Amino acid sequence: MPVGGGEQHVGAGAAAMVVNIGPILIALLGGWLLGVRGPAHYQDGRRRDEGAVPLEEAAARCGQGGFVWLGLFEPSDEELAQVRDTFGLHELAVEDAQNFHMRPKTELYDQNVRLVILRTARYDDAAEEVEFGEISVFLAPAFVITVRQGAASGLRGARQRLEQRAELLATGSWAALWAILDQVVDDYAPVVAGLERDIDQIEATVFSGAVAPTERIYSLRREATDFYRAVHPLLAVVTTVERATEAPQLQPYLRDVQDHLLLVNEEAAAQRDLLGTVLEANMAVISVEQTKVSVRQNTTMEQLTILATVFLPLTFITGFFGQNFSWLVRHMVGPAAFAVFGIGGLVVPLALLFMWLRLRTVHTNTAAAARDT
Repeated sequence: MPVGGGEQHVGAGAAAMVVNIGPILIALLGGWLLGVRGPAHYQDGRRRDEGAVPLEEAAARCGQGGFVWLGLFEPSDEELAQVRDTFGLHELAVEDAQNFHMRPKTELYDQNVRLVILRTARYDDAAEEVEFGEISVFLAPAFVITVRQGAASGLRGARQRLEQRAELLATGSWAALWAILDQVVDDYAPVVAGLERDIDQIEATVFSGAVAPTERIYSLRREATDFYRAVHPLLAVVTTVERATEAPQLQPYLRDVQDHLLLVNEEAAAQRDLLGTVLEANMAVISVEQTKVSVRQNTTMEQLTILATVFLPLTFITGFFGQNFSWLVRHMVGPAAFAVFGIGGLVVPLALLFMWLRLRTVHTNTAAAARDT
């Protein structure tokens, strides 16, 4: 009835077109809502369909030759359970795909299904932070399923680049894994460059004699360490993939990925060590600044001590003659008594103080000469 009513307003041809494309639109919309990105069937080096296909149909095409590439972005537990049941994935492999890992790894499960977990990275220049994502790849001869977590995990470029290489695409599902590895490793280069810029700024500040914010150095060192932990374990993963690949044509390309990854690993290790050196140098600069402050404080205290010493005789005299003892008042009757009790009482402690300082100076010079010899 709704279609018939629509025919009265838009015409029979338009209504028929809506009926024909309705299921396709529903499938596309459902895939978007479920986080499914373009299940595609590849055979003989080219893509067999132009648009997304339903999940059940994609699984059915696994037995028609070639392989199916299914992409999921941050799927829910229910969606992963549906994919697991449809493609027969191991429950432990699906559990690994649901959890966020700190290190890349690879595992081989039943039915020749290999799980490869990769960590993606993107550098935020404004925040000076490395944003990490994760890609879990379920690899089998008949299908490739990618589960992406985090914003820094786009694979659109990898799929488009692979579709332009028919000779590699014809080798099977291992070509998709190579394209993903190549994309992930290439995305490491901007991270290295971003960290390098910030490290150069801090290094120039510290070695110019100025004090750099210690918190910034600690933060960058933490980011460099986390990046190294994402890159270094991937070397073993790529080596395992290169040995296990069933397509000899891909081995030169996997070795190329390995070479690029080695360079990134060396840069990440060097940046981490350099930030440790910069941190030590910054602490030394802070120590020098604190020493300068202490020297200035000591100089100020010395000046105050000299000033207090200058006023010490006056204080003694006023204090001595300010005493209201009856004996002192009765015997202080002339200049002679003033000289004996006042000035004499001041000269004696000053003379004793001078002798003590003189003996102390001689003792210090003797000890210094003994140490020099």
